[in-house]
Amino acid sequence: MATSAEPILEADGLVKHYPLTRGIVFHKQIGAVRAVDGVDFTLGRGETLGLVGESGCGKSTVAKLLCNLERPTAGAIRFKGEDITRLSGRALKAVRRNIQMVFQDPYTSLNPRMTVGDIIGEPYEIHPEAAPKGDRRQRVRELLDVVGLDPAFANRYPHQFSGGQRQRIGIARGLALRPEVIVADEPVSALDVSVQAQVINLLDRLQTEFDLSYVFIAHDLSIVRHISDRVGVMYLGRIVETGRDAEIYDHPTHPYTQALLSAVPVPDPAAREDRERIILSGDVPSPADIPSGCRFRTRCWKARERCAREVPLLAVPAGLREAGGPAAHDSACHFAEPRQVVPPEQARP
Repeated sequence: MATSAEPILEADGLVKHYPLTRGIVFHKQIGAVRAVDGVDFTLGRGETLGLVGESGCGKSTVAKLLCNLERPTAGAIRFKGEDITRLSGRALKAVRRNIQMVFQDPYTSLNPRMTVGDIIGEPYEIHPEAAPKGDRRQRVRELLDVVGLDPAFANRYPHQFSGGQRQRIGIARGLALRPEVIVADEPVSALDVSVQAQVINLLDRLQTEFDLSYVFIAHDLSIVRHISDRVGVMYLGRIVETGRDAEIYDHPTHPYTQALLSAVPVPDPAAREDRERIILSGDVPSPADIPSGCRFRTRCWKARERCAREVPLLAVPAGLREAGGPAAHDSACHFAEPRQVVPPEQARP
């Protein structure tokens, strides 16, 4: 989709720490879980930003912060230039109407005691100005049709639908207030592969039809590539590499991104033999005990003494900046260099 250079949503130094306490009566803070620890990105109007990374890297916490379901410990979130972390009351309610969320699990995100029509129409109870009371039933039927479901299904209950259909209902609910930004938190991870493709195609079509901007969160890199214009790779609460989708997938420069891409399945057996598989050693460190310097160094084959001393900045590495080309994108690594981990003919699924 054609995107605008005008930013609609920005994260600036976004931080979310959860305190660790000890004691039953007198709670004493003994540390903090650094779930999000300095995230910066810009989302253009009509653009899709994909956030990828292992479970526990902070992706879902970022999603909650963007939708104001959690308050940040530090940093700013700007919607159309206004810092929404400072808003409250009516001003915050108005912003929430423009930033909606599609949740990960279609089985628990829908109230089983409500009909589909009531679920999709519930946002109108919170924001009555979005639709006159007499028009709401018709709006719900239109939304069901938009997401590919029979409008007659409005009187049914969630248990009467498949997982893919339930996620379509969740998407319809997210569209009810005509938002400008949709934050999709792993919206297809609980679905079968064939259904995943249908939902991705639906989101792609809706983006054009409703002029939406997406923050699309997932751990599956092959899915993210289908829908994203730009990609940010997260590790232990920070973005370690970001760039256009082709830059990230065809010319990854951060060792963590290279390891993730090497694990993407390749359907062609012949091409599978030509690929390089990178196996990381050790486990992901605890977000309550972050390593010094580069937080990926405990699992990185490139780690040197400098990595323990200095925190690498998310920027275009000097050597790659001079060379130019698609590999010259932001990477938080002292020794960043491009590496082909997927055979070129298999690079695009």
